[in-house]
Amino acid sequence: MNVGSGPATRKGLHPAFHREEWTEVRLDIEPRVAPDIVGTMVSMPQIKDGTFDAVWSSHNIEHLHAFEVPLAMAEFRRVLRPDGFALITCPDIASIAKLVVDGRLEDVAYVSPAGPITALDMLFGHSASVAAGQSHMAHNTGFTLQRLADKLVAAGFREVRAMRGGSYDLWVLALVTTMDLAKICLTGTPQAGLLEEPREKVPRARTA
Repeated sequence: MNVGSGPATRKGLHPAFHREEWTEVRLDIEPRVAPDIVGTMVSMPQIKDGTFDAVWSSHNIEHLHAFEVPLAMAEFRRVLRPDGFALITCPDIASIAKLVVDGRLEDVAYVSPAGPITALDMLFGHSASVAAGQSHMAHNTGFTLQRLADKLVAAGFREVRAMRGGSYDLWVLALVTTMDLAKICLTGTPQAGLLEEPREKVPRARTA
């Protein structure tokens, strides 16, 4: 399931899901992008427990309000099968904070497909999109590796592995049980490092 998918484009999917054995199911709150399911990640009653092998969430959990984050994480866990996993990426508040401290709030940090991105965009949402009337593009919360891992473990994921990306972003692999399926999918992708022992100290749920 591609959460907050936006329009149907291959670029919207992580390379881990480009193999032909994967079938993408798109969920988005915006009907105009014609998702398979119109709805919010905070509550997905139209989806049965244990429906999906994977949840892909790219730069959308930062649009939630803080109180909605545990609800969304719990929904991610609920809709996954026992051997499933969630792959999540979002802005890294800790890295962005360094730009702010260095006085680079409005300097271009990197260029994305949507255009130049500043620390201000990463903190509060893409300014040009919000100015164009896309208020749902505003950011309402933020994550460090620790905070995101904490929320996922609290939602019932057995293990969380995390790493920082190259564009002021976080990458997290959250496992329901085993890593077998995630290993098949992520091997050979830029996020294959998530399969290694975590470099960052993040919490792991205890196992019996």
